[in-house]
Amino acid sequence: QVQVVESGGGLVQAGGSLRLSCAVSGSSSSASILGWYRQPPGKQRELVATLTRDDNTNYGDSVKGRFTISRDNAKDTVWLQMNSLKPEDTAVYYCYANIFFGNYWGQGTQVTVSS
Repeated sequence: QVQVVESGGGLVQAGGSLRLSCAVSGSSSSASILGWYRQPPGKQRELVATLTRDDNTNYGDSVKGRFTISRDNAKDTVWLQMNSLKPEDTAVYYCYANIFFGNYWGQGTQVTVSS
């Protein structure tokens, strides 16, 4: 059974940085796409960033230039480096994995940015 486990959320002041980690396990194949989505309070889930196995990236407009996604294909691990954080980045961040056209989600990790 595929498991997706995030870590690294927390409370940070505006302008600060956080690094999220996510490990995918239980699959016989490497994820074709790994990424991050977030759900701000009272809003719908939105794209943060995705990264394919061959290094194609896609970022949400609101995080371009501030967030960086990276991955280790051999370990099916993905990281999200978040810099210059803003209060509007406050959300539950979900790790996402696409494996053989199946979509898998983590439980989410809370990121809170204080002003």
